[in-house]
Amino acid sequence: MSTSRKNQIFIGTFIHSTTLTTLEYLHNTAIAVSASTGKIIAIEPECDLHKAKTILVPKLGWDSGPTSVEILSTQKDYQFFFPGFIDTHLHASQYPNVGIFGNSTLLDWLNTYTFPLEASLSDISKAKRVYSRVIKKTLSHGTTTAAYYATIDVTATNLLAELCLERGQRALIGRVCMDQLGPEYYLDESPEESLSKTKECVDFIREKKQDLVRPVITPRFAPACSFDLLKKLGDLAKETDLPIQTHISENKNEILLVKELFPMEKTGAKDDSYASVYDAAGLLTEKMILAHGVHLTEFEADLIAERKSKVSHCPCSNSAITSGAAKVRWLLGKGIVVGLGTDMSGGYSPSVLEAARHAVLVSRHVAMGGDDEVAKLSVEEVLYLGTKGGAGVVGLEGTVGGFEVGMEWDAQLIGLGRVEDGGEEEEGEDGGNVDVFGWESWQEKIAKWVYNGDDRNTKKVWVRGRLVHERK
Repeated sequence: MSTSRKNQIFIGTFIHSTTLTTLEYLHNTAIAVSASTGKIIAIEPECDLHKAKTILVPKLGWDSGPTSVEILSTQKDYQFFFPGFIDTHLHASQYPNVGIFGNSTLLDWLNTYTFPLEASLSDISKAKRVYSRVIKKTLSHGTTTAAYYATIDVTATNLLAELCLERGQRALIGRVCMDQLGPEYYLDESPEESLSKTKECVDFIREKKQDLVRPVITPRFAPACSFDLLKKLGDLAKETDLPIQTHISENKNEILLVKELFPMEKTGAKDDSYASVYDAAGLLTEKMILAHGVHLTEFEADLIAERKSKVSHCPCSNSAITSGAAKVRWLLGKGIVVGLGTDMSGGYSPSVLEAARHAVLVSRHVAMGGDDEVAKLSVEEVLYLGTKGGAGVVGLEGTVGGFEVGMEWDAQLIGLGRVEDGGEEEEGEDGGNVDVFGWESWQEKIAKWVYNGDDRNTKKVWVRGRLVHERK
């Protein structure tokens, strides 16, 4: 893969979300990306390869020599550029368990599968093997930004940050904090130790003097943390202005456990809800990423909206572990920013595209369960959640998630399967399960991609202008 920092021009069809319900289709367009910043500096309509070389390059004041400008032109009617996906919730440490959840409920699954695996990654050689693979795999599915949970181990968490920087993936990296409700071999000894180790990881990432990979404060979820620890992490978040990530209302038994562990007289919260526990600890802020939110009450949703906290919708995981069907339309109606998460290994796939299609299907189950048709999400809406919605969730709104001047070039080149006469695919192309016959509208092609696409359709991936994945 190229690591050169040439100025770049991309020519072809660009598709991105402009609103929750609208995709914009830019055909015969050129986008220019600065080598020094990785940002889009020009979008030129009605521009082919000849015009790019003779008009756009001089207009930008660039040297037209082959060593300074790289041009990628694709005018095929089954290829297009799309913003990189943003995975707002996944556990890098759990990747080897993808697809392994048996018949467990959430709490049993943690003890049976999750904690033993995470604890084993204190073996750094094993951690490197796992983390290298999950980064490679998510990039191959077009994930340019990932909000990762690591483990409680400092060295292994720092390794994940180093590997993301090495591979060029944009990431939030969180050392998991937990001082209760876990096996003795996998707990922080005290709130003070948990805080100290978290600061070690924060300092390690900040000392890199870059902003591609950021630290994120990561209480595992309320039941795994004493209230003292939650408050200390809330104070740290206020002191450092860092993002926060955790889980909320994923499972009904988990919610009952929160009520048992955190009575109002203990927390001083306004009520005994899950969200109020985080709020009382100072964690429910505009920088908070709350995964799941399947069983939120009206009060909690209003509180989350008031605090401007964000929600990561994880439809594959919620279905696989039988947690429930989150009401995304209801959350959006409250004004809550929502993105998509794969939540590996509760979820079984590293693909945000898979999460998008399942978000559509889950919304239909919500509608069939008694909610009216308004609960249903469209293809356009779930693609927004996977890009611009996700950018809002991880604090990168206006930086990534679309194709606008000033945004960074986090993008993927998508290729579908063009069917020729005789029913064969065009030579040299691998469109996977997506077959395009040539008579489909662009809206129909996108729908086919959402419902049938996979990593075979992701031909190239860039982060901040750097090519980080190429399908051979």
